[in-house]
Amino acid sequence: MQDEINEKTVALYIKTGKLTAEVLQKAMKAALAQAKKQIGKQPHGKQTLKQLMKQNTGVSNIEITKDNIKAFESIAKKYGIDFALKKDATETPPRYLVFFKGRDADALTAAFKEFSAKKLTQDKKPSIRKALAAFREKAKELNASRQQTKHKDREVSL
Repeated sequence: MQDEINEKTVALYIKTGKLTAEVLQKAMKAALAQAKKQIGKQPHGKQTLKQLMKQNTGVSNIEITKDNIKAFESIAKKYGIDFALKKDATETPPRYLVFFKGRDADALTAAFKEFSAKKLTQDKKPSIRKALAAFREKAKELNASRQQTKHKDREVSL
């Protein structure tokens, strides 16, 4: 019993003019109330695999590429899907697995439909950087031809 008490410590920071028993009591009550709120609260959205398993629901997984992780996270957040990312480093290149609750399967299929549609439209759009580079080249050519005509005009006038 004594070992358990010694192992658990709590850091409490109070900013006050004068530390009294009443102020300390209020701070402790506030800290305990906050801790009580956190205990009953289940995490939502992105979480660790351990937290996802603690929720006692069936867990399924799908594979995803490294490039698509950030884009998937935003869409999963939009649909309110609880998920965990896990990197499988046993293979080269490493695989990334998305674990999610079994009951979120319908929401996940809808999220993946939106995600794949978004990726397809992104691939169809022309690259702005490539177009910009092409326009820069054209501008350089135009400027070079203008410089040549200016020099020719000056030489001809005698």
